[in-house]
Amino acid sequence: MTKTQRKWILVTVITVFLAFLAVSVHHNIKYQLGNKPDFEISHHDQYVKNGIMVFCYHRILAPNDMVKFDERVSPNSQFHDFNVNLPAFKSQMNYLQTHHIKVISMPQMIKMVEKRKPIHGRYVTITFDDIDRTMIDNALPVLLKHHYPFTDSIITGNTGWYKQGTKLATWPAILKMKKRAGKLATFGVHTNRMHYLVDNGTPVFNLPGNYMRFKRDYATSQDVLKEKIGYKSPIFTYPYGSGTPMVEKFLASRPGLKVILTLNDGIVTDHSDLKETPRVIINHNSWPSVTKWIRQ
Repeated sequence: MTKTQRKWILVTVITVFLAFLAVSVHHNIKYQLGNKPDFEISHHDQYVKNGIMVFCYHRILAPNDMVKFDERVSPNSQFHDFNVNLPAFKSQMNYLQTHHIKVISMPQMIKMVEKRKPIHGRYVTITFDDIDRTMIDNALPVLLKHHYPFTDSIITGNTGWYKQGTKLATWPAILKMKKRAGKLATFGVHTNRMHYLVDNGTPVFNLPGNYMRFKRDYATSQDVLKEKIGYKSPIFTYPYGSGTPMVEKFLASRPGLKVILTLNDGIVTDHSDLKETPRVIINHNSWPSVTKWIRQ
């Protein structure tokens, strides 16, 4: 085999690998996009004058050299879609303050909607999925500075694990954060150990054959949260943004469960069904459309 032949074989192998990787990434983020083509809020929502926009964050990264390099060259869409660097996060929180947007807690949002009276003005509720260390190390000090309430959704059986390149916060770290934040912190459940995709890109809890397993997992997640935090949560957050009709029906019937967080489009109003609460994933693609809503 000549040197030229070996070169072309290597090029072919690399091309096939990159094609496979692209298909794999596409399947793996299908549900994380909330079945949306992009992250911008809809043109209609940008002009909703009265309501509550629920922000969804995942990781808030410190702007070290490695992060800056990855931001410039990483082809991994999940890195760009689900990470916000710390300077951008600070700027976003400052933007809310400068434009006099009231940041309210999840319990406050529940009370406002349950009254079924018109909501006047624009509000924001801040949520974080998974709770990795960057939420505590980087986001928390900024939230405390602004005295902004927030909701953390915990994968109760996976705390402390490495997941998709990040380290989930441990229970001791979460409890320390809870003490530090006081009433600003609210917690939701994000399954116990069913936050992952199967081979065809489907969330494992959405497989019909796993329905009974999901019911047990949900009960366990609430039990663990009560043991660790001191209460069962009225908040459940879908991994990857949505559930099957069977899962939706089960969750809607759970006693005490008032909010189910999705990744559907929309602004929360007094007419909203909180069992299908819409959220906006905040990143560099969605933020410009969010600012239009804030400014209008």
